[in-house]
Amino acid sequence: MYVCGTCWASFPEAARRALNHRDNRALLRLRELHHHIDLGLPLAQLEITP
Repeated sequence: MYVCGTCWASFPEAARRALNHRDNRALLRLRELHHHIDLGLPLAQLEITP
């Protein structure tokens, strides 16, 4: 799932930084994003494990 630019901009800076990081945990962070969205939580409150 990709997000639009407006949605991406609403993510906290730490979440954007974590989601941009490419390593062996990238898929887990993407799953965290999907879970947050599936729960219907505000994107501005997104917390992603670094």
